[in-house]
Amino acid sequence: MKLARLGHPGEETPVLLEGDRAFDLRGVTADIDGVFLASAGLERAADAHERAELPEIPEAATLRVGPPIARPSAIYCIGMNYAAHAAESGSEPPEHLVMFMKSPNTVVGPFDDVEIPPGSVKTDWEVELGIVIGARANRLASPADARSAIAGYVIANDLSERDWQLAVSGGQWSKGKSAPGFCPLGPWLATPDELDPDDVRLRSWVNGDPRQDSRTSDLIFDTATIVWELSRYLTLEPGDLILTGTPQGVALSGRFPYLAPGDEVELEIEGLGRQHQHYVAAGDREEGR
Repeated sequence: MKLARLGHPGEETPVLLEGDRAFDLRGVTADIDGVFLASAGLERAADAHERAELPEIPEAATLRVGPPIARPSAIYCIGMNYAAHAAESGSEPPEHLVMFMKSPNTVVGPFDDVEIPPGSVKTDWEVELGIVIGARANRLASPADARSAIAGYVIANDLSERDWQLAVSGGQWSKGKSAPGFCPLGPWLATPDELDPDDVRLRSWVNGDPRQDSRTSDLIFDTATIVWELSRYLTLEPGDLILTGTPQGVALSGRFPYLAPGDEVELEIEGLGRQHQHYVAAGDREEGR
């Protein structure tokens, strides 16, 4: 099952997607959020659709695509989780999970314009598989137990300002990760039955030129291990988002220029669709784009 949110920022309608058709979920839930996920919302949505109780939205194709989940309470990010990306960053592959955090208010739609922050000279793209948590998880016994805590998966662009992340960070990465719009998400949330999260292809392009091309089978820590290990140190809540790391091929490698106003970035993950963002100078972004 695939779920999305359509409409103006802050006014999105939750929908169930079937091919190119969208079905209104407002009879089931006000939004796709932690409350919905924690209350068997996915099962209720599937049941309502099977009973033909969800009205179709005929104008869905004309509506803005918002992020497929409402603002999460937390965004946890896993760093250097592909060996080749760790190498291009000048680091050895980590022995232990590297975690940092990204502000939840960075989440925007997959096709919204993104501002390059004032003073930024090193804004970088990062295609990542995102895990959406569906049930409260704390001190899980094993990675196998983690699967039942996962509601589904999304594409995320973990945008980063590398100078702020590394040179003026004070040793913590989040300063370079949390500018407005630095987490384009979606276009949809896919439930676990829709894909194998541990072996899908993920790619990115800048101005039509290939950048990243890898598979999640190259993750150092796989999705279940990430959820299990995080649960040993903190409590994951329904609706939380985990970004699992990015493969090699980013500007930090020194092989490509950083993003500038006018650039176009596309990202794709098998089974999760494709994103496309236009990058603009600070102050030039149009609301809802």
